[in-house]
Amino acid sequence: MQEACAAAVAQWPRDGLPPNPRAWLIATAWHKAVDAMRRDALRADREVAALGLAMRAEPAVVADPGPAGAAVLAGDDELALIFACCHPALDPAVRVALTLRSVCGLSTSEVAAAFVVDERAMAQRLVRAKRKIRQAGIPLTVPGSTELAGRLGAVLRVVYLVFTEGHRASSGPELIRADLCEEAIRLARGLAALLPAEPEVSGLLALLLLTDARRPARTAADGLPILLADQDRTAWDQAKIAEGDALLTGALRAGRPGPYQLHAAIAACHSTAASAEATDWPQIAALYSELVRHEPTAVVAANQAVAVAMAGRPQHGLAMLDELTASGRLDRWPQLHIARAELLRRAGREAEALAAYRSALAAGPPATERAFIESRMAVVTPRRAPRDGVAGAE
Repeated sequence: MQEACAAAVAQWPRDGLPPNPRAWLIATAWHKAVDAMRRDALRADREVAALGLAMRAEPAVVADPGPAGAAVLAGDDELALIFACCHPALDPAVRVALTLRSVCGLSTSEVAAAFVVDERAMAQRLVRAKRKIRQAGIPLTVPGSTELAGRLGAVLRVVYLVFTEGHRASSGPELIRADLCEEAIRLARGLAALLPAEPEVSGLLALLLLTDARRPARTAADGLPILLADQDRTAWDQAKIAEGDALLTGALRAGRPGPYQLHAAIAACHSTAASAEATDWPQIAALYSELVRHEPTAVVAANQAVAVAMAGRPQHGLAMLDELTASGRLDRWPQLHIARAELLRRAGREAEALAAYRSALAAGPPATERAFIESRMAVVTPRRAPRDGVAGAE
């Protein structure tokens, strides 16, 4: 943006003021950002090598903020670019992945982790998407007010996955990336201001606030994760919990339930419980049963299994996790193996718990999570009683 302003100072006195100065600045800043990304030869080399292609420049995702779109989304340039990139001509999963990479700045490995797929496969998806944009001449313009609804689902997913990467970083030395958490909340607030009557928008903002409220208690002094059951609840941000709970209540009154409202209701069960023992696990299990109808993914099914186990049916929950493990669908998701190890440990099946922890390590978790897994493995012995709390429950 600084470079765009410098260009404006040099060009506008000479060439005259453009018809839409704001749009000119956004587009120019974006072009300059793309130029900077192109200079990042290391990442470009890895993505191209993944396809076995000769080195060549890939088309950039460039949003052209039209006057109508600029008026609708005035005040939030990044949100405007997210709407532009979530073009309906692209497959939903691809448009979300491309937006995370090209607009939100997540690396290819981070985008791959969000979708629980191999980085090479994700690099191929991204290059194919860029090729389709170029060959089909898809215009990535900021949509007008009548086009927002058709793109909202993908935009909500983008914001949710930005927060997810911040809440549990897939790489780097720290468990939490506060910058991404705060940026996702900012974007969700922008969406809520833009579409105040959409219950799923309010549900998403409620979810992010209720979850982020626990951030101060989620890591120990050495940076290792603290299980939800062991967290100091007095350190939770009560203002965020109250705001999130109020937003969720208002969203549910609309009578149009959706996945983000259900996610938020689950988060509220955790965040409003006075203690770990007071957590309403039967209610959480029931909410997951409904959520899996709206969002039938393996990750949701894994969390449902943990909730079922914690609600008093440990063998059934463990059987559900065993089935997911056998399917291989979440081999690259360490949380599945950690949750399964914790349940096996509670059942007194220490040898199997150690094997599950080893599977979690083989999934390539980041440094803090690896250290946490190793610390859990160190205390698994036949004579030691298992602690309460399941690591995958959060």
